Amino acid sequence: MTRDKEMQIIRRVLDGHINDFEALVLDNQKKVYNLALKMTKNTEDAYDISQEAFIKAYNALKNFRGDSSFGVWIYRLTSNLCIDFLRREKKRKTSPLVYINDSNTEQEIEISDVSYEPEALYEKAEIRQAISDGLEKLPEDHRQVLILRELGGLSYAEIAETLNLEIGTVKSRIFRARSNLVKYLSAQGNFFCKASSKEKKGE
Repeated sequence: MTRDKEMQIIRRVLDGHINDFEALVLDNQKKVYNLALKMTKNTEDAYDISQEAFIKAYNALKNFRGDSSFGVWIYRLTSNLCIDFLRREKKRKTSPLVYINDSNTEQEIEISDVSYEPEALYEKAEIRQAISDGLEKLPEDHRQVLILRELGGLSYAEIAETLNLEIGTVKSRIFRARSNLVKYLSAQGNFFCKASSKEKKGE
């Protein structure tokens, strides 16, 4: 669907022809679901997030400025919903320990993973916050492709198809996004960062 066609539909929906929104759903639902599935690794969660993304898009349609295509816009909404979902679903890792109780039978207790000790949690939280801040410093088009690649797990070809870009453009943006993120993190002094050989080559 062309950008002009999308804007025509959006204007009609905003004018009260709400059933026309279905055309935008049908045009984007497969890509939205596939992204959610790649990020959540669960079909039911992917379906729920897809539905939530379109509901959120519909409710916020009046805020759509047309700076990008509707497909790119809802893809961004979906990726943000997936990130929030994964943060909520992250559970405490535990390791079982079997011992013999007073009744002379085996019983399991759970010992928290040491990675969840207060000091380790603080360090992880600090790193996550630094990365989050670094992502926000990136240009929107760079941040978008990096999220789709690193969090969404999409291939270069899938990102190119989704955003209607050339694969070379996708690779270039990801390379520059990684490089700028590394520079930001290093400048903050939180921890030492060094781009891998693949990043240096833009692979």
